[in-house]
Amino acid sequence: MQPYAPNWTHVTEFVIVGFAGVHEARPLFFTLFLTMYLFTLVENLAIIVVVALDHRLRRPMYFFLTHLSCLEIWYTSVTVPKMLAGFIGVGGGKNISYAGCLSQLFIFTFLGATECFLLAAMAYDRYVAICMPLRYAALVSWGACIRLAAACWLAGLLTPVLPIYLMSQLTFCGPNVIDHFFCDASPLLALSCSDVTLKETTDFLVSLAVLLASSTVISVSYGNIVWTLLHIHSAAERRKAFSTCAAHLTVVSLFYGTLFFMYVRTKVASSVNFNKVVSVFYSIVTPMLNPLIYSLRNREVKGALGRALSLRSWKGQQGGR
Repeated sequence: MQPYAPNWTHVTEFVIVGFAGVHEARPLFFTLFLTMYLFTLVENLAIIVVVALDHRLRRPMYFFLTHLSCLEIWYTSVTVPKMLAGFIGVGGGKNISYAGCLSQLFIFTFLGATECFLLAAMAYDRYVAICMPLRYAALVSWGACIRLAAACWLAGLLTPVLPIYLMSQLTFCGPNVIDHFFCDASPLLALSCSDVTLKETTDFLVSLAVLLASSTVISVSYGNIVWTLLHIHSAAERRKAFSTCAAHLTVVSLFYGTLFFMYVRTKVASSVNFNKVVSVFYSIVTPMLNPLIYSLRNREVKGALGRALSLRSWKGQQGGR
């Protein structure tokens, strides 16, 4: 928090520093992040298209996967294009309006919370499929899937309402330089000249509630899955059952590991650069890795991608004759 001075004016625009210490390597970083962003878009769009076109994947598990892929596209698009513009100084470069900054933070928090709830819904789907297979059709019907997905998006949308409202009540009177590559809560709080105690406490409690609620569902679901697998006598059957949730478990480990580190705390960590690296990991790297994990660790998705590519190749050969 910055001390208040009567002669300061209220901030109407922020400057996002981004990665200020990489002046000479800007073209390299721009190319790297642009490649990762485009790769993320292509991968997630491929998952959406393949699930939509392949009737073998029209099941609840892949219904939630398409929601996750849509979310990952929006999640990276909230921050990466503005960061790329900052590298090359295009379209206002590093500048962002006060309203734009709060909007970016709202959408980013909304999508991050929604991802937590979607991952919990996917864990519940795997729990019912493995532990209660005879009741799967009744408990995870298409109607139930739609209601569950809608609840995830609604809960995610409501998550940032109070934190962003409290942020909007703070006074920003200078400086206006955000030492990050997007409008995250911690660097914004460091610029406020108001008392941020209530805001920090609210952020901590809301983050903790979202993470604990979703991670509890995931932990209980996988605890029951492990218990069920231990009672399956056939090693082949155990491997087959576990293979259906291995990809999801890997994605959960990556996403929650970084989120627990970043957000369940009340003070800004001493190393700002380390915070940026961790933020890059969960906001850019993880959305890029998730489709790869699902396609490489899931035989059904790999098979569907293979069939789609084979069909495209066959059509290309037919067209060339």
